[in-house]
Amino acid sequence: MLVKLFIAEKVNNFPPLPKFIPLKPCFYQDFDAEIPPQHRTMAKRLYYLWMLNSITLAVNLVGCLAWLIGGGGAVNFGLAILWLILFTPCSYVCWFRPIYKAFKTDSSFSFMAFFFTFMAQLVISIIQAVGIPGWGVCGWIAAISFFGTNVGSAVVMLIPTVLFTGMAVFSFIALTMVWEERGVPCCFREPFLLPWKVSVSCSCSAPLDFLFPTCYRCISFTGGAVGASAKPRRSGPRGRGRTPMSSRQHRTRRWGRHRGP
Repeated sequence: MLVKLFIAEKVNNFPPLPKFIPLKPCFYQDFDAEIPPQHRTMAKRLYYLWMLNSITLAVNLVGCLAWLIGGGGAVNFGLAILWLILFTPCSYVCWFRPIYKAFKTDSSFSFMAFFFTFMAQLVISIIQAVGIPGWGVCGWIAAISFFGTNVGSAVVMLIPTVLFTGMAVFSFIALTMVWEERGVPCCFREPFLLPWKVSVSCSCSAPLDFLFPTCYRCISFTGGAVGASAKPRRSGPRGRGRTPMSSRQHRTRRWGRHRGP
């Protein structure tokens, strides 16, 4: 009896595009099927944070339009369109997909990529919340300073300002939550770091495969585990507590003190 196994191929389902658009989704995304249960809630929260970022950029476009109608420059409106088109897909690819892959496969490299790119996202959100005029964002400086020109437009500009502020706060909270959920490597608690990866069992209850994997107390110079109570091997000649000798001292000790003729 022949048993036929049908393996269903994963079809990309994100972003969900209308049928009349001659483009196909680029990614496959399924939290229930790919993300472990212990990380599923955090992954969904980060996805909602990405959606909030996209909505904020769209609302910022409306605020810049009100800024333009109230007497502001057209540069801000043009830059707002650029930020919406640029940051929406880039934020998904640069920091959400790495953390999705990190939760899916427990990849240390994906976690590292997420932390670096999401820190940049946090800095960008803070700059957007500040609202420097001429940068295409409705922040606090731009909105408050425009009250003297057009009150109605300034009130509309306050909406994306509040959203940018909330985005910055939520981004900081999300970054700390992922950091705590991932765990702090033991080497960050030590004054001496070893920037190479050694596959050992560290006695510290922390992940060993993220950035700097071990601390100096958990390995020997040959790369083997020596336990947390062991100390690094001393350099120099045999004997505990001795300091390395110079070449002159070594010759004197080996051949005796040189005597003149």
